[in-house]
Amino acid sequence: MEGFKAFLMRGNVIDLAVAVVIGAAFTQIVNSIVKGVINPLVGAFGSKDLESYSSCLKGPCVTDPKTGETTEGIRILWGSVLSATLSFLITAAVVYFLMVLPMAKYLARRAAMQAAKEGVQETLEVSELEVLKEIRDALVSQRGGPAGETGETPGRGDE
Repeated sequence: MEGFKAFLMRGNVIDLAVAVVIGAAFTQIVNSIVKGVINPLVGAFGSKDLESYSSCLKGPCVTDPKTGETTEGIRILWGSVLSATLSFLITAAVVYFLMVLPMAKYLARRAAMQAAKEGVQETLEVSELEVLKEIRDALVSQRGGPAGETGETPGRGDE
């Protein structure tokens, strides 16, 4: 039970659950756009709705007028496949251009800022080291020469 609790409390599981819920809601929006706007536009080039486009593979296709189901022949409903493909492409394009691409740009910008920040930090560390060396050299010269000549260790005076 503890392992399951730890699994649920991880950030990735919660993020994934939120993504699934938002994805499901977004899919309904895309399906509505495809069925309400794109299918009729594509259907304007023909005589019916895109979902209704089909071909008869074998024999004459006879459709029952009451149920709308094919009673004879083999009907291929390629219009619904085309509609689903359009839904997928629209969903993929929106996810890529509104979520993936901006996030990639943001992460690249953030990495560049982090690299620049690390470069500034390195420069500061080198500058501090140089200043400390200059202070040491000035103290050594005030005492009368290199540390080896006076027998004293730099930084330790008459304390």
